Amino acid sequence: MSGSGDRQSDQISIRYGKVKQLREQGIEPYGEKYAVTHSSAEVVGEFAALEGKIVSVAGRIMTRRGHGKAGFAHLQDEAGRVQIYIRVDRVGKDCYAVYQDLDIGDIIGVTGEVFKTRTGEETINVSSFRILAKALRPLPEKWHGLKDIDLRYRQRYLDLMVNPAALRTFMIRSKAIQAMREFLTADGFLEVETPVMHTVAGGATARPFITFHNTLSLDLYLRIATELHLKRLIVGGMEKVFEIGRIFRNEGISTNHNPEFTTVEIYQTNADYEDMMMLTENLISKVAEKVLGTLEISYQGQDLDLSPPWPRKALVQLVEEFTGVDFAGVPDDETARKVALERGLEIEGDEKKGEILFTFFEKFCEEKLWGPVFVKDYPVEVSPLAKRSLDDPALTDRFEVFLAGKEVANAFTELNDPLDQRGRFEEQAQKRAAGNEEAHMMDEDFITALEYGMPPTGGLGIGIDRVIMILTDSPSIRDVILFPTMRPKE
Repeated sequence: MSGSGDRQSDQISIRYGKVKQLREQGIEPYGEKYAVTHSSAEVVGEFAALEGKIVSVAGRIMTRRGHGKAGFAHLQDEAGRVQIYIRVDRVGKDCYAVYQDLDIGDIIGVTGEVFKTRTGEETINVSSFRILAKALRPLPEKWHGLKDIDLRYRQRYLDLMVNPAALRTFMIRSKAIQAMREFLTADGFLEVETPVMHTVAGGATARPFITFHNTLSLDLYLRIATELHLKRLIVGGMEKVFEIGRIFRNEGISTNHNPEFTTVEIYQTNADYEDMMMLTENLISKVAEKVLGTLEISYQGQDLDLSPPWPRKALVQLVEEFTGVDFAGVPDDETARKVALERGLEIEGDEKKGEILFTFFEKFCEEKLWGPVFVKDYPVEVSPLAKRSLDDPALTDRFEVFLAGKEVANAFTELNDPLDQRGRFEEQAQKRAAGNEEAHMMDEDFITALEYGMPPTGGLGIGIDRVIMILTDSPSIRDVILFPTMRPKE
């Protein structure tokens, strides 16, 4: 018995033969543009106004039935599907013979009169049609609701073709990004573009991708954040800026991580992290309301209300709440290390109290935060670009936002003291020299910029992909990235 691969090869060979046959008949199987007048959704949704009128629609054949002298099919375009009805006595014997030889997946344009069948389905009574693209490959077996996750990610075009939910996800993504842009520009923010290739990888603690510029004979890094260039613009006199852009981090792949992803970073002068909290909750809630029509959504079967204001909770308080350890009462680094070992955490032995506090939070708290919630006041050791808290210089005026156990935003009152910033960079450089490839690099030009004076500034970064996961009820980040990173097949 031949396998499915052999059957597909046979079908492909048959379709190649049909292409040859069409051309022998003087019919071009890859036609010119078609004068479309309506989408499928318009024909169905505006039937009362279109009944009896002539329309032209183009789309992919997704179903077909009927034999003899008449047949039905469904055409699919971006807006949805519409039924067509074709009869030999209406289009002619030769034209109908061409139609009968079409396959599922072929793209055609049809013109005809809008009517409703006896079963009540809005339909186009075809008077003429044209082949626009002959599909040489059949749709995968059991394509109705394609379930093969690996195939869906590798061949997104098939996913979009046969899974209406996938197409809806990416339409929501596009509308959400547009809504973010509209919200920010309406609030007076200026959209800018900064370099993707950097001589110093900065703005985050992450391992960069390295490339090489032949002419300059120079290693360059794909950006791990847009932060430091945007803050240079603040130094230069721009007061409210944002950038929506692709970020690259040479890290692992999981349901929440992809090596390239999209963020929006926002900076505003004479603002602090409290202002950024209000901006964050207003921005995300307005985007949700615009694209979904509601702030009360469900993610993976659990309710999530995005209505502002969102709770604000200190990181040290959450650690105590979830673990029973009060780090405010831990006197020094050595005691903190002992506490970590008692809780089964693997540590190098030279971690500081703030680093261990943050590790406790990541290990025991993050996934339990359904939210939405602002977690604020992070240790200075894990916040090299954030301003110290006036109340406690061991902490910074920084927050992260958690939705459904996912960190979706990071923000702080920006550190604008060049002396303190240099000291933080030097500490990070020491960690890097000791083998920590995610530690921040020294950026002398950024220090120079700060020495010219940066006004008090609030900064915010939002992971757009994770927000879209929440808005579309998607369990994996790869469900919301059109072409996620995949290991090549053999």
